[in-house]
Amino acid sequence: MNRIEFILLIIMSFLPPVIFAIWIRNTEKYHRERWKPIILCFCWGATIAVIASIILEMVLQIPLAVSVEDHNSIWFFMAVVVAPFAEEFTKPFALRLKTVKKELDEFEDGLIYGAVAGLGFSATENLLYGLSFLLRGQEFDSLPAGMFLLMFLMFMLIRSFGGCLLHAAATAWTGYGVGKSIMNKTSVIRILPFFILACFLHAFYNFLVTFELNGVVVGFFTAMLFVALSIHIVRKKIKTLDMLSR
Repeated sequence: MNRIEFILLIIMSFLPPVIFAIWIRNTEKYHRERWKPIILCFCWGATIAVIASIILEMVLQIPLAVSVEDHNSIWFFMAVVVAPFAEEFTKPFALRLKTVKKELDEFEDGLIYGAVAGLGFSATENLLYGLSFLLRGQEFDSLPAGMFLLMFLMFMLIRSFGGCLLHAAATAWTGYGVGKSIMNKTSVIRILPFFILACFLHAFYNFLVTFELNGVVVGFFTAMLFVALSIHIVRKKIKTLDMLSR
């Protein structure tokens, strides 16, 4: 990995999630969220949530590794069940931070902070996947250097759209549930339906991009349409709640 590739890796890992975070935050027209809690949610997602989810995934993988011999089955279950559960469980804890929690005074706030935490997570995930791609560069020695760089850019662009918006859309719903629970002072059990929805969205996306339905291309474009629709619904919900709370 040379210096140019390293610089591109950092820029393409973090710049798109930051831009999307600003875009989500500015969806709200009235009483927009302050930058400090926005930055805290992003940082939580990019650091503590990533570490916690990796640990949780490793713990949950142990019984699978012991009881299941088929590695493909383990991989399938990890991608479609364990990873969505672990990641959607750790990201929304950003809304429990004191600085963020006291800002939850409108129902759309939970959607915004949840989405931003998800985008922070996707930034670090982009970095890890991008780094893995570059370190496998020797597998593409037969290709011209320019072609390998183009493949890397395409890979990061796909992750910047699909991965980032998936994390934003999914965690927004858990954030919405957490925000409602805090504002209404209700039991955390009330968050469960939103958490299940977040896990389902995440799992369905992983299924689309990981396994062939009618072919890789069809699965890929279906996944991209799915995340575009998901983030559109989230932003529409923010706008509707924002108008009602005005």
